[in-house]
Amino acid sequence: MKAIEIRTYGGPEGLAVVDLPTPAPAAGQVLIATEAVGVGGVDVVIRKGALSALGFKEGHVPGSEVAGTVTAVGEGVDRSWVGRRVWGFTGRGGGYVEQAIAQVQDIAPLPSDLSAVDAVTLGSSGVVAHYGLAHARFAPGESVLVRGAAGSIGIAAVQLAARRGAAAVAVTTSSAERGERLRRLGASHVLDRSGNPVHSSDDEGDAPEGYDVIVDVVAGPDMPSFFDRLNPNGRMVAVGVVGGWPPADFGTKLMAAFQKSPTFAYFSADSVTAADQRTVRGEQFAAATRGELKAVVHEVLPLDQAVLAHHKMDAGEVFGRIVLTP
Repeated sequence: MKAIEIRTYGGPEGLAVVDLPTPAPAAGQVLIATEAVGVGGVDVVIRKGALSALGFKEGHVPGSEVAGTVTAVGEGVDRSWVGRRVWGFTGRGGGYVEQAIAQVQDIAPLPSDLSAVDAVTLGSSGVVAHYGLAHARFAPGESVLVRGAAGSIGIAAVQLAARRGAAAVAVTTSSAERGERLRRLGASHVLDRSGNPVHSSDDEGDAPEGYDVIVDVVAGPDMPSFFDRLNPNGRMVAVGVVGGWPPADFGTKLMAAFQKSPTFAYFSADSVTAADQRTVRGEQFAAATRGELKAVVHEVLPLDQAVLAHHKMDAGEVFGRIVLTP
C-alpha cells in the first residue's frame, strides 16, 4: 500500500511516499480502507521534530484519524463491522496510508449522509472543542475567547460556544477575511493575533475587555499575555500547541494575577475514555447531518501531495482542515 512517512524531521520535504505491506489486524483491531485522512496540527508538530522526546523517530507515519470502510477484523472483533463505513482514530500515527489499523474501541460508524471528508474534519476536532469547553467549566451566559480560531478545533469551539449560549464569542485570527468567515460561524467579535479588536459593523457592540473562558489552540511564546484577558475567576484551557511550547516560566505571569483567582489547565483527549468520546462524536456527527454543526474543509488533496498539504499548514494558509484522499 501507499503511505507517507517522515524520512527526516524538519520541513515538509522530509515527508516521502513509500510502499509498505498492507497490515493485518491483530486481536481487537480493524483494517480500514481509507477514503479520507485528516491533516492535523499535531502532525505538523511531530513532523518538525518538536515531540521527539516522546519517542517519535524517523520512519514514523503521521496522521491520527481516517474514515473509510472496514475490510477486515482481528480476533475478538464482531465481524458485522466488515463492510461498514467508519471514522477511526489510529493513535499517535499510522493515518497517512491507504489501509489503516485502528482499535475497535476507537472507531465510530458514519451516518449514511455524512461524507468521509466531513468525518475526519469533525471527528477529533469536535471532541477536543467539546471537552475543552467542559474542562473550562463553560456555562451559558459567559464570554469566550478562542485563540487560534481558524483551525478545525477553533472553528468547532466557536460553533459550540455560540450554540450553547455564550454571551460573546471572540476569536483571534490573522486576517479580516478569516474574521468574516468566523462571524458567519458564530463569532461575535474578531481580534488580531495579539488580542486587539478588528472593528467591523457586524460586531455585536464593543469586544469584552475580559473573558470568563479562553480556549487556546496556539500556546507558544505569546500565551502568557492572554492571562491578562481573564476575568476574575476566569479559566484558560490550552488544547493545542500549534505555536510551539509556552515559556517555561509562564506560571509566573499567572501568579501575578493571584487576586483574580485565574485558572490555567491543559486538556488532552487522551484523558477522556473512548466510550465518552464515542458518545460525543456520535452526537456531533448527527448534528452535522442536520446542518447544526459545520465541517469546514479548506482543501482536499491526494495522499501523495502530503508535502504540499504541510507547506500550506506551515504557511498559515489553512482555514478549517486539509484532507488527504488515497
